[in-house]
Amino acid sequence: MVQNLIHGTEPATQSKTCYKVQNLLHGTEPATWSITFYMLQILKLQPYHRVKFEDVVEPLFVHFPDKEHSDDSGPNRCRTCAVVGNSDNLIGSHYGLLIDAHDFIFRMNQGPTVGYERDVGSKTTHRCMYPESALDLDNSTHLILLPFKVLDMEWLISIFTNKNITRTYTRVKSTIQANKDKVMIISPEFMRYVYVSWLKEQGKYPSTGFLILMLALHMCDQVNVFGFGARTDGRWYHYYDKKYRLNSSSGIHKGSFEYKLILELERRNKIRLYKGWFM
Repeated sequence: MVQNLIHGTEPATQSKTCYKVQNLLHGTEPATWSITFYMLQILKLQPYHRVKFEDVVEPLFVHFPDKEHSDDSGPNRCRTCAVVGNSDNLIGSHYGLLIDAHDFIFRMNQGPTVGYERDVGSKTTHRCMYPESALDLDNSTHLILLPFKVLDMEWLISIFTNKNITRTYTRVKSTIQANKDKVMIISPEFMRYVYVSWLKEQGKYPSTGFLILMLALHMCDQVNVFGFGARTDGRWYHYYDKKYRLNSSSGIHKGSFEYKLILELERRNKIRLYKGWFM
């Protein structure tokens, strides 16, 4: 699991063949998670079922024992990772083959591949979700849970056991197809780290895309980013529907602040940002 408490400010420098983002994980085992103020704040960001955090953690690790999903770091490793957002700048980009060539391919929430293969690719190794955005996965894909509230952890246990959670602040799936052995859970302490150390507490909490980009920087040697960014009018559309939101400097997510950080990471050669038809 992604259980480590992650500290530091920025990834290591780029080598000639890879972005070397190693030796950044410092922390403790999941059993020593402390219920810090920021952790509780993050876990209460959305309406939630009133259950104690400590009552959920123990059964969580019973059902999903501590397991290292990517512990093969070394000086000769060059793990390439694609972080694929859902921006409509992917439409007409023809990035599909390029995305599929990566070792790890992270996708967010309900972003589909079927019907969009030419622009977004067809492979998925990691799918990041929370109960309200859940969908079925194939047996080879890692489910990465982003626990924005305690109930999200209860839901994860429920979908593989009694299937009794059908509602959070809205109706959710009581079960999904997924490989229990490939479940990964983002530590709330990692979410706090991103919110405090990177976003400087801008907005209410980090977006899914920014959290997963930070995760990729700690798991991968070379990180390429696709499908991020709003249109020039500030509207951020999905590539697969007509819905949009404003990528404003106010609201739940500070979209414009996050994007400035992404541009700065590219300027410092920590990532490569593919802007699609926005280029």
